[in-house]
Amino acid sequence: MNKKTLLMVAILCGTSAAAQIHVAKRDTAKTDRTVNLNPVVVTGSGHHQRLRSAVTPVTVISARDIREQGVSTFEDAVTRMIPQISLAPNAMGSQLRLNGLGNKYILILVNGRKLSGDISNNIDINRINMSRVKRIEVLDGAASSLYGSDAIGGVINIITEQPTSDMLSAVSDTRVSGKGKFTQSVNVDIFKRGFGSSTSFVHDEADSYRTNDLIYKKGSDTETERTMAPLYSGYRSNLLSQRFTYSPDDRLALNAGIEGTYKITDRPETRDDIAGGLDYEMRYKGLRWNVGGIYKFGVRNSLQADFSVDRYRYGKEYDVDTKDFKKGDYDQSKKQKTLDAEVKAILGLVDGGTTVVGADWRRDYLTATSGNINSDVYTVAGYAQHEQRIVRNLKATAGVRYTYHETAGSRFSPKVGVLYSPGNFIFRANYSSGFRAPGLDELFYHYFSVNRGKAQVSFGNKDLSPEKSDYFSVGAEYRTARLTVGITGFMNFVDDMIIKGSVPLDDAGREMLMKEFPEMTEKQAEGMTQYAVYMNSDKGEVKGLQANMQVNVLPGFDVSANYAYIYARSKSGDEWQLIDRSIKNTVTVAANYHHKWRGYGLNVNVNGRMQSKTYYAAYENAPGYGVWNINTRHTFDGLKNLLLEPSIGVDNIFDRVDDRIDSSMRKYALYSPGRMLTVGLRLTFK
Repeated sequence: MNKKTLLMVAILCGTSAAAQIHVAKRDTAKTDRTVNLNPVVVTGSGHHQRLRSAVTPVTVISARDIREQGVSTFEDAVTRMIPQISLAPNAMGSQLRLNGLGNKYILILVNGRKLSGDISNNIDINRINMSRVKRIEVLDGAASSLYGSDAIGGVINIITEQPTSDMLSAVSDTRVSGKGKFTQSVNVDIFKRGFGSSTSFVHDEADSYRTNDLIYKKGSDTETERTMAPLYSGYRSNLLSQRFTYSPDDRLALNAGIEGTYKITDRPETRDDIAGGLDYEMRYKGLRWNVGGIYKFGVRNSLQADFSVDRYRYGKEYDVDTKDFKKGDYDQSKKQKTLDAEVKAILGLVDGGTTVVGADWRRDYLTATSGNINSDVYTVAGYAQHEQRIVRNLKATAGVRYTYHETAGSRFSPKVGVLYSPGNFIFRANYSSGFRAPGLDELFYHYFSVNRGKAQVSFGNKDLSPEKSDYFSVGAEYRTARLTVGITGFMNFVDDMIIKGSVPLDDAGREMLMKEFPEMTEKQAEGMTQYAVYMNSDKGEVKGLQANMQVNVLPGFDVSANYAYIYARSKSGDEWQLIDRSIKNTVTVAANYHHKWRGYGLNVNVNGRMQSKTYYAAYENAPGYGVWNINTRHTFDGLKNLLLEPSIGVDNIFDRVDDRIDSSMRKYALYSPGRMLTVGLRLTFK
């Protein structure tokens, strides 16, 4: 089915749904543009409060921000609006960085629950349902006192929209752009007499592409040949989710949901006349389900419980016949499962104070064919945090979490913070501790392979200690009804970083390897000089500065600018070096204009991201760039029970492309194929 056909099907489905819907007249005031400089947030403190009064600073991207910029992917949303985040797309999962630290140090949550399952430590961001996003909250730095393991570099919490008042609605959202990029989502919401149902389907696809079809021949820096190996790997993905809620009264709210995802790459097949093709596609499947509820006993007291199961697996699906596989065969590489249960109470025990206490149990499972792993570990934790208004304009927070990991042992993670807000000024100071328990692959890996005739061996290490961090930040803000200006400085120190270290081999070591791996031949063992083992070795250090400004210049016209300076380095032995893929200077800018004439509204958004070079330790640094985009959204609300929002824009207006000749000594920061026209259509039936 081609894209035009899919678009027509989506429109017809939405129209059919609308024909069956009869509700009260839609609230057209929702199309008016307002600037909310003080949104409600939850990630920094574990309970809902206004951003202005939060002791821990949080960066927020709203659903309105996402629609105005005309983006449909998580990658575009965070990189266009948050300078301290960078992403590199990859068939093995997107390489995400926050303040210089990579994927495994960043905790990604969906409604406060961890998004599990990774591909070589890279989260599959196609599992995030962007059509349901209410807001994205980004918490910089260590946050293990509330969130436990993995929250060393920061937390990204995706909050989804749920129906809460009597309604019956359907939304169809379509976006098409160059290089085969196409996204179609359909959402149907029902809420009546306390019962809610939310159904979503999202289809997303893109073509593979290169920005230069030449590559240096092996061993040469001058001779080139053609290749079709993709710089950006194409894919097709589907996401289907269903969530039910039930609130019989104002005190009790129950929920249950299930979500399935499927993704397969779409890369060029092998050919005799040109290099770079592949015999297989990577296939990914995920299944998440959860049940939970919250009970409010009093105005300021509540108890909530959640249980979730997350399954994720990936492997190779063959496009052609090979020596070992037939076309259509599937070879599983990795299977993961997480069980997670949490009980949390939010209590107003004293005037001006909020206490959060909770307990968490988690069990992780991993089966990895390539690493000969079939293991699991459990983690139990208890935490408490209290936030107290001491005097007018002065508030403090203190918290601690105790975690016991089955193999890594015990860990205490404290947090303290203070907020002083005289008049329009806000001053914050925070200290927090973070840790990361060793992954199952790092604990139990038992890997042997032969690549181009050379044997490779890697071992896990059951004696690994958790990675630990200490995060300090101070910041100041000035806020009025139309202006916010802020600056924050921070330092993050990481100890016991887990790396793959090298162990030299002697004859006794070779004999040991041949016993461990009976398939290894004597010739292969003789050719080895070392093997790899996971170990606690490096230290990390990140120092940085963030500045932001948002101003409502005129009614309907606002401008925002954000700057991040990040100096991220690690120490191995006595030598310090910059962390791979770190970027020292990044700026994001957006200007938005909105005006409404009776039944028609116009929104024009211009945004840009500018960054300095991206550092690589073993490769040539990727050059800096500046990419600008424009999106226009047109709102027609004169139709009964129908809101029509077509959009048109241009991504990468000035056609910036990194078209360097590729070789094994090159890496990239800009993956854009160049200037692209983008067209979208959003239909809301109410």
